[in-house]
Amino acid sequence: MPAKGGGDNKRMTINDVARLANVSKKTISRVINNSPLLKPETRERVMAIIEEVGYQPDPQARGLAFRRSFLIGLIYDNPNAQYVIDLQQGILDVIRGSGYELLVHPCQRRDPSFLSDIRKFVERQRLFGVVLPPSVSEDDALIRLFEEIDCPYARIAAVSLDLPSRMVVTHDHRGAAEAARHLADFGHKIIGHISGPSSSRSSHERHRGVSEGLASRGLSLDPRYHAEGGYTFESGIAAARQLLVLDPRPTAIFAGNDEMAAGVFRAAREAGLDIPRDLSVVGFDDSPVAAKVWPPLTTVRLPARDMGAIAARKLLAQEPGTAPDLQEVPVAPALVVRQSTAAPLLSQQ
Repeated sequence: MPAKGGGDNKRMTINDVARLANVSKKTISRVINNSPLLKPETRERVMAIIEEVGYQPDPQARGLAFRRSFLIGLIYDNPNAQYVIDLQQGILDVIRGSGYELLVHPCQRRDPSFLSDIRKFVERQRLFGVVLPPSVSEDDALIRLFEEIDCPYARIAAVSLDLPSRMVVTHDHRGAAEAARHLADFGHKIIGHISGPSSSRSSHERHRGVSEGLASRGLSLDPRYHAEGGYTFESGIAAARQLLVLDPRPTAIFAGNDEMAAGVFRAAREAGLDIPRDLSVVGFDDSPVAAKVWPPLTTVRLPARDMGAIAARKLLAQEPGTAPDLQEVPVAPALVVRQSTAAPLLSQQ
């Protein structure tokens, strides 16, 4: 190895240092840019070689490497703005001060150009990796694309779809089952359910949870009392209108998210119904709207900010020179009881 200040006048390149250290160029760039994600022994070994050979990184090349390596994408098609904001905050909690930056990219999963648009976005921005919340996280063709272009990713989904090092599992059915048991324990027997879109796995998992929760109390969900929404306020209104004209009318409705639950509030008011005296309502997510409606909404808390943080840590653990995060961090939905649920009137039982 040529010593620092020796007779070899050849300027050392990043390729030379990578070869001497037996690591990738990417790892050398991480050392130069002081990435916090390298093993200490790797950093020390590379720094010793850099010092010994007198390597000086080219500023322009360093800037290009920094831009390529320190950009993370959040790709989503979820219509719930607050959910996306909470995920962003969780990711930012992890990357703040690390030199990484977050790019947010909304998309339409059902658009014919979806895959080609995502590929262009990733390659144009030269992303280090991406965080994928539902429902884009459930798209197998998209995952194959990321594997093809060698782009690291972390997936958030209601069930496990991948290796533990790439997954954040939210166990939505457990929270939905707890909500269903809560209503049954109040004495409700005619319970309506507004699910999210059938294209979303979370919708199926929450629907499964409702069915399991009711079954544990000796009840079942009548298909007539199941309406499909779109995880939006407007779809909640439309679905609730369908359910509230049934005879007998449901005494309680579990909505697949808080936005749709707020829509149930609107439809109930239009029908002259009081919440919770005439109709109990439960949502899912515990988004800010849950505490803003009146009465405050009983809902299932899904810690979106924590989910974003866990996903970011799993993504960054795919950095060369770091140990993969193989641990499944539990994300536990929890029922938050407020004033929108109560026992049905005696005349309704």
